[in-house]
Amino acid sequence: MIRHTKNNRLVILLSGLLVVVACVNISLGSVAIPVQEIFNSIVDTPSKSSWHYIITNYRFPKAITAIIAGSGLAISGLLMQTLFRNPLAGPFVLGLSSGASLGVAILILGAGVISGIFSTFLLSPWSIVIASALGSFLVLLAVLAATLKVKDTMAILIIGLMFGSLTGALVAVLSYFSNAEQLQQYIFWSFGSLGNQTWQGITILSLCFFIGLVLSIFSAKSLNALLLGESYAKSMGLKIKKNMLVIIIATSILAGGITAFVGPIAFIGLAVPHLTRQFVKTSNHFVLIPAVALSGAILMLVCDTIAQLPGTVYTLPINAITSVVGAPVVIWLLVRKRKLIF
Repeated sequence: MIRHTKNNRLVILLSGLLVVVACVNISLGSVAIPVQEIFNSIVDTPSKSSWHYIITNYRFPKAITAIIAGSGLAISGLLMQTLFRNPLAGPFVLGLSSGASLGVAILILGAGVISGIFSTFLLSPWSIVIASALGSFLVLLAVLAATLKVKDTMAILIIGLMFGSLTGALVAVLSYFSNAEQLQQYIFWSFGSLGNQTWQGITILSLCFFIGLVLSIFSAKSLNALLLGESYAKSMGLKIKKNMLVIIIATSILAGGITAFVGPIAFIGLAVPHLTRQFVKTSNHFVLIPAVALSGAILMLVCDTIAQLPGTVYTLPINAITSVVGAPVVIWLLVRKRKLIF
């Protein structure tokens, strides 16, 4: 009872911290905006119309995207680590990120070959999103087909890694035959970006996140059973194959949808579950899922604030910042604890 109350307080604390970090994220940038003006933009009109325009058209959508991306990647990382009982598993372990990269690579690097056929599609602002989503979806179909044939979760993990290697090889071949401009465009996409999202895109991204979150919460009971091994889960009457499919689909919707809109973002899905377990002393996924979601959103907002380089006109790649900021923290925690909590 005491631990349950403590975990509830922790979730409330994380929620409050998320609001504070989000306000700081929106406030800082090339132009510093007082926090009070953020609330004025929501409920009233700020003292400067330029501030209102920056908040409503750039910073507020970017902050929402960061919250969704951080939460979704963190949850999908938790699902994969529990399903495979592997602390090194992340949201892209099934090859979803590699599939998305292949879809974008075919669009950008192979543009010279297919532009005559799909010229209308190539000119669409949604082209990269659609190409990324299709790439992830095709890899998902291949993994699901393998899941129906293979019973061992470790075999599914290896199959996912092999799909990642295969798609990576195809991207390398496309890169070899591409010009410098195409390579630069593809590399910029691979850096990841939380900005330049339309409200329509954020709505679709929010829908993907909501569906993935519902499936994750629905799977929480089976995830708790899987922590003790498949044999124990079967003895509890758990249908391993059915629940495995639900978990994989939830991860695919979260990781695939986020990658389609913001590009491949490293570290968050791998490290946030471990960071969260350092202060959430429970293996109950009904508690871990909201705690991990809030922690992922907070860390993504922090990384985005750093990437903005407040006071300058420059913005660093979010993919680089998530690793540079997060990796040393995880290393320090592991050295201090001397073991990995899982």
